[in-house]
Amino acid sequence: MTRFTLHGMFLSGPTYKVGLMLNLTGTPFDYEHVDLRSGAHKADAFLAKNRYGQVPVLDDHEKDECLCQSSVILDYLADETGQFGGKDRSSRLRAREWQLWGAGALTTGIYRSRAAKLGFFTFPEQVVEANLQMGLNALKELNMLLDGRDWLVGAGPTIADVDLYGIAAYAPQAGMDLGPYPVLRKWMAKVEALQGFRDVKTCLPQQTLKAS
Repeated sequence: MTRFTLHGMFLSGPTYKVGLMLNLTGTPFDYEHVDLRSGAHKADAFLAKNRYGQVPVLDDHEKDECLCQSSVILDYLADETGQFGGKDRSSRLRAREWQLWGAGALTTGIYRSRAAKLGFFTFPEQVVEANLQMGLNALKELNMLLDGRDWLVGAGPTIADVDLYGIAAYAPQAGMDLGPYPVLRKWMAKVEALQGFRDVKTCLPQQTLKAS
């Protein structure tokens, strides 16, 4: 049996983050599609794995761990693989700071704008505009914060880069042009050049979605 099983949905940004981390670390994993549209995430069997009824979920069969929340899973995988965790505790804390920052306006603005753009949810027009502006402002701030940095923390990539890339990568699907943010695009290109990188279209199997 493969040690790890990732339960998620191809279209889920948080699921992508975990899939990306697994690929970047060269970690073999099985993937199980969770059909959110049929309510599979609210079934008793899935709620036993994740009380919140959300994706992703990562099963570690070797250590009998079952984890949810993408940032927690990235942190766990950094420990288990010895990769992307930073050079010391201070680096890990700085990475967690970035992850928590990214979970605010960047995530809300981009993910909700994308959901509206793709028809997953319907929001009032003023909410759509507010989410779009929130995402653009967060991208502008991230572009500024990245100025003078190769990576978010220290001299190499960490879980912070994986996490925030997994948000920013969906900006085009949210109707946001990354053209005005050259520093951000340069950083994204560095992530994309890492060995094992997979983009949002190729990281996880799509056929499971079609079969649902």
